[in-house]
Amino acid sequence: MSRDVVNLQKLMAKRGEEQTRELLSGFSCPPNPDIEDFLKRNAIEFAKQGLSQTHIVVDSSTDKREFVGYFTLAHKPLTMDTATLSATMRKRVEKFAVYDERIKEHVLAAPLIAQLGKNYTNGVNRLISGGELLALACDKVERILFDLGGKFVYLECADTPKLLDFYRTNRFRAFNRRYLDAPDGGYLVQMLKYIH
Repeated sequence: MSRDVVNLQKLMAKRGEEQTRELLSGFSCPPNPDIEDFLKRNAIEFAKQGLSQTHIVVDSSTDKREFVGYFTLAHKPLTMDTATLSATMRKRVEKFAVYDERIKEHVLAAPLIAQLGKNYTNGVNRLISGGELLALACDKVERILFDLGGKFVYLECADTPKLLDFYRTNRFRAFNRRYLDAPDGGYLVQMLKYIH
């Protein structure tokens, strides 16, 4: 299948903000409403401010180009206790990270896959697998790291067996929890991948 990955800012430059908002309004993700909400409410503003960049994935294998999903990338520092990592991963991280004596943890600059979601509108979610969408995000990160330097990408996800298995299958490894400031508390599992 043929896929096009289009940066949201480039899409706005070509189509205008109003038409871009209209395209985004057709996105639906019932399994995870937060993914849908971010795209419709925050993606454009975050892109304009440089907080993150969203990439629209289009299936272009037929004449009818379908908006099948998206991913959002951000560059955020990550703090970690490397003792939670395997020996091999610890050596890799410590090569790129800086140890902060004040907090007694390593600080690693790495791209964050902040959002990842398939479009369920009219069943177009069947045109792409979650693994394919994640691979497109990782490919984009790999190209960025080739120009910038670095070897890691990370993400944060809910602590559910289905999600954790999905990311483990795609070579991400859990290393920590990030506790949320929300009134009900909660946390996200942080997962790291070494880019070869």
